[in-house]
Amino acid sequence: MPTKKKTVSRRKPEVQEVVYAPQPRPAGQPSMILIVLLIAVSFFAGYLFFKVQNLEKNTGDTAQLQGQAPNAPQAPTNVKAKKPGASDHYRGDKSARYVWIEYSDLECPFCKQAHPDIQKVINENAGKVVWAYRHFPLSFHPKAQKSAEAVECAADQGGDEAFWKMTDGIYEKMPSLELSGLPELASSIGLDQAAFKTCLDGGKFEKKIKDEQAEGVKAGVQATPTNVIYDTQTDKMLTIEGALPYEQLKQQLADFTK
Repeated sequence: MPTKKKTVSRRKPEVQEVVYAPQPRPAGQPSMILIVLLIAVSFFAGYLFFKVQNLEKNTGDTAQLQGQAPNAPQAPTNVKAKKPGASDHYRGDKSARYVWIEYSDLECPFCKQAHPDIQKVINENAGKVVWAYRHFPLSFHPKAQKSAEAVECAADQGGDEAFWKMTDGIYEKMPSLELSGLPELASSIGLDQAAFKTCLDGGKFEKKIKDEQAEGVKAGVQATPTNVIYDTQTDKMLTIEGALPYEQLKQQLADFTK
């Protein structure tokens, strides 16, 4: 019998394209976009809440400092600062016609922000304007009072030069600076650390700080920083409130002194 040849099929396997049809989302399940939007809205709402709370706190404490209700409307400030004298600390030429008087708080973030801008304005107007610093530590800044006493203890050892070096150093390290680190900071600017600590711990300048703040309240200071440009020839004054940008500070001075 003839042998039958087996036929082997070599048909290529069929390739099927699998198409996945979009599955319907179970009822009640939010989309990913909606979830992201909800998270973003919640974050923004939380930010606004804490921002408002902080502003209300600052406004309330400042108003209480003046004996006013926190929600009382604030009239425009026109500070009648005490004339510059021997108790002030000066940066620049003391014989300058104009004195830039700053009421400030060493723990205040807005004062820290304004500090280099005021310095720049003073440097650009050397011989024309001199800077005088006055203490105004706010009640809700726990490090402000002792920091103010610290710069006075520095001045007690090294005069105005040490006062401003200590002031610059404190602003540079705030808000992380702890009060326990003040003696070390004093040593870093060349002061006797032991003598400085004795001065600070003994509260040698506590009364001076409080008296200076009381003078500011009497003059009409409502917030920090508050700056008053004083003309020594005419006794005229210009009040500048808040941490204004450098360009605005520069323009305010130019308008007042022209």
